[in-house]
Amino acid sequence: METTTVIEEPARSTPVYGSFDVVVLGGGPAGLAAAIAASRSGAETIMVERYGFFGGMGTAAGVTNFCGLYANCSGEHVQVVQGIADDFLAGIAELDGLRPPHLVLGRIMAQAYDTAAYKLAADRLLKDAGTHLLLHAYGCGAITRAPEAIDCLLVETKSGRRAIRGRVFIDASGDGDLLAWAGVPFELGDGAGSMMYPSTMFRLNNVAPGAAASRAWEEIPKKMADLTRLTGKTFPRKGPIVRPQPHEIEWRANLTQVANAKGLAVDGTDAAQLSEGEIEGRRQVREAFLFLREHIPAFAQAYIVDIPPQLGIRETRRMVGEYQLTAEDVLGCQSFPDSIGVNGWPIEDHVAGDVVFRWPDIPGSRGFNHLPYRMLLPHALENLLVAGRCASMTHGGQSAARVSGACFAMGEAAGTAAALALREGKTVQTVDVAELQSRLKRNGAYLGFEPIGAHSSN
Repeated sequence: METTTVIEEPARSTPVYGSFDVVVLGGGPAGLAAAIAASRSGAETIMVERYGFFGGMGTAAGVTNFCGLYANCSGEHVQVVQGIADDFLAGIAELDGLRPPHLVLGRIMAQAYDTAAYKLAADRLLKDAGTHLLLHAYGCGAITRAPEAIDCLLVETKSGRRAIRGRVFIDASGDGDLLAWAGVPFELGDGAGSMMYPSTMFRLNNVAPGAAASRAWEEIPKKMADLTRLTGKTFPRKGPIVRPQPHEIEWRANLTQVANAKGLAVDGTDAAQLSEGEIEGRRQVREAFLFLREHIPAFAQAYIVDIPPQLGIRETRRMVGEYQLTAEDVLGCQSFPDSIGVNGWPIEDHVAGDVVFRWPDIPGSRGFNHLPYRMLLPHALENLLVAGRCASMTHGGQSAARVSGACFAMGEAAGTAAALALREGKTVQTVDVAELQSRLKRNGAYLGFEPIGAHSSN
């Protein structure tokens, strides 16, 4: 295979698909909340998504579980991410696709959902908000109109390459694609060449009725340890996560961990590694399924009903912006005066062969940290906001605030800020933060300044 030569492409004229107030790249929870918030605020907004559906890793990678919507606030489990996130929960519940919140490691709540219901709820919320939608559009570049501003996003579509002009852009791509094309500084992984390891999820159907009530998942790590001790069989990682979906004959399974040829985490920005990682992930799915079927009675008659479209990437590029959220901020439940939402999820670092959790003082603390507006802002570009797992965070901070709850909060703030900047004629860096916070609160978001829970007046 030839790898050393380059070709010169001929000059081309790229048709303009359209001009919009706000251009959002990426349809995961951050992008969804951003597009809906900007549209509801009166900005003409377009959502650009590579797949034919929305949801990001929650649908495309089969995560099927909202983490970070809840925090353990001094021993009380409280939903701390609200606003547009509530609209999604209501839309999914309306389709009977939402399971009641469940405890994770006895310390914090998460909530399972059906991916089909999530897709349908996203479609409806975006259409109701009046957002323009461009699906099957793969971002491939950016053109700046000056050193301090982006002019357009370039996308490849089945109709050919197109340019999308915008006044404000929101990078919710997860991988920081737009910020990288625009020349914004970023970090890749932990600075030592390693990122959090990705996983290939899968779902099982025809699980034995009553398996959820009997907590059949508790047998799995013990059986894995027994097999390793007796036969030497190894597994890709410790800490298997196998849990029921809203309809309990269907379960989600997360037992894989995908490395590259060097044993490091697959780099989600490397096409060759992604290709190999997809194949390796599905190989591990096969092995995990055969293990469950043979050794866990509840799965004896189960079958694989779905392997999602892509490998579940946890970490790639992270912007180096005006402020980087740190592990210390998470563990210390840090407050910020420019808070635009909160994160209640602990540090969840996927290291080689294991998943390592680090917690704030639970139940001795309020259990969440503020998310500062500055973590959405690049230093230079005046019309770019970055929301979601590629926002400005250190490796440790991102291992907590990459989850869907914090992404919903960041996205709603980014979309609201974009519309506010346009209305005030300001850059995203000079938006009136107090006004932004006021608008977010009026729209139902919780910013973490007032007490919350059964014993508060909030």
